[in-house]
Amino acid sequence: MAVYIHQLKDWPRFTWEAERLASLQAEARFEQGKILGQMQKLGFDLQAAASLDNLSLDLLKSGEIEGEIFDPAEVRSSLARRLGLDYDTEIIPGRRVDAIAELMLDATRNFDQPLTAERLLRWQAALFPTGQSGLLKIKTGGWRDNLPQDPMQVVSGPMGRETVHFKAPDAELVPDEMSRFLDWFNSDFATDPFLKAALAHLWFITIHPFDDGNGRIARAITDLQLCRADQSSFRFYSLSAQIRKERNAYYKILEQTQKDSLDLSDWMEWFLKCLLNSFDSSSSILDAVLQKARFWSRYQLQSYNPRQLQMLNKLMDGFTGKMTTSKWATLSNCSHDTALRDIHDLLRRNILKKDEAGDRSTGYVLV
Repeated sequence: MAVYIHQLKDWPRFTWEAERLASLQAEARFEQGKILGQMQKLGFDLQAAASLDNLSLDLLKSGEIEGEIFDPAEVRSSLARRLGLDYDTEIIPGRRVDAIAELMLDATRNFDQPLTAERLLRWQAALFPTGQSGLLKIKTGGWRDNLPQDPMQVVSGPMGRETVHFKAPDAELVPDEMSRFLDWFNSDFATDPFLKAALAHLWFITIHPFDDGNGRIARAITDLQLCRADQSSFRFYSLSAQIRKERNAYYKILEQTQKDSLDLSDWMEWFLKCLLNSFDSSSSILDAVLQKARFWSRYQLQSYNPRQLQMLNKLMDGFTGKMTTSKWATLSNCSHDTALRDIHDLLRRNILKKDEAGDRSTGYVLV
């Protein structure tokens, strides 16, 4: 029978090999400094735009890890409205998207506030306003209790073909376990900020204090700690997006770390490498923000009708697929002829050009 780390007598006295992690820590601090330095040169508006892009990506990919697919436009609209940024006001986000956006922004904007049981319970209740996860009735706004499925199993994979990675502590232990975790999280100022993010993620996941929502809340806690590491509520990289890319490796290292030893060196090393990969991946998002800024700097003195503004922003925000006349008409709620006039006007002004793909339906891209 497997012995899980929370069953060991020294739990939770974690250890790790500091020398083994030192070079990765130094590289992470260097890359973090580069990103923050680059963004601080750009001014508030571009920082806010970059943060919105990364927060949107974070929410979308965090959902995908849990098997949830959200509409990117709804996600962006919900976050932009809460951040006081301009976006398409005709898009009405669903309640689920709004709840997750609220959770994420509380974690990042209020990163300097203590992490309390009340705050975590509020987050989890917001995720499941009906008290159900899918068709399953769950407990919300409170720690899990002694339900028939106790002890809680941590699984991944589709229903009916789940993989069990480990079993969490018995429900009766959760209040004391969470009290100890929160005391540590709010009082430990000695641990390297990135290592603390890694440890907080693993520790919370191990306790698994809720009936559902543990993975998403673990990532929110991690984002909160990374904001503390950055000393900024702006998000210029997305760890959730990187975990989504490395999901199989993530579950494998989680399962491996849960057994036999409180030495977390392997987990810490994996986490730091994942964080470094997220820094690297962020460059494409930051480049897109700069490209958008250059575009509007070049064309801002020209006049546009509301449809053109809406569609140009969609194209710059990474529109998926080919932008055709019929898609333009559908998305901007106008006739085909009106869409064609909008497009021809932008072609004439050398703002759009025909896509060179060469199939039967003509597509248009930004110059």
